[in-house]
Amino acid sequence: MTAADLGAFAWGDCLALFLHFLTLSLLAVGGAITTVPEMHRFLVLDKHWLLEGQFSASIALAQAAPGPNLLFVSVLAWNVGANAAAGAHAPAMAWLLPVACASVATIGILAPSTTLTLYAARWVHHNRTRLGVRGFKLSMGPIVIGLLLATAWTLGAAHGLPQDTPVLWALTAISALLVWKTHVHMLWLIAAGAALGAWGWL
Repeated sequence: MTAADLGAFAWGDCLALFLHFLTLSLLAVGGAITTVPEMHRFLVLDKHWLLEGQFSASIALAQAAPGPNLLFVSVLAWNVGANAAAGAHAPAMAWLLPVACASVATIGILAPSTTLTLYAARWVHHNRTRLGVRGFKLSMGPIVIGLLLATAWTLGAAHGLPQDTPVLWALTAISALLVWKTHVHMLWLIAAGAALGAWGWL
């Protein structure tokens, strides 16, 4: 898909953007990053509001920048608005649509989960000794891991990486084990991955 294939976006679509992220907020088990595959489906595959490269670059830029992990949602929505403003709106108002898109998406992804987390955390802390509560907390681990793997798969596919490459899966497994079993800081692993990529080994 090229820039010419981007889907039309009007001011009314800000509501659709808000409602979609509002829904995703309650599905973000393990953090908003676990909903990246669904964001990709909605923004890139269904609505065609973002290009593949824009989608993955938005996430990479936001993750590299200081600040909350959730920042990538704002960057994605900003780029949706910037694409629309470049194609259909007066230059004098071109800044307003990206700001509006970033604002509604950020509020949408934050409001429900923040409210639910506040009340749920209080309830869980009060009932932390119950067997059902302990079982629920233990069962969330595998779900979050599965969602993170789906996110990694989606981002890798967006960059055209072959998903059947054993070396990439081996590096992923080694990195996961090092984070889990040792005290190696993740920044060292990220730096090692960047170095391997720069040398052309990946």
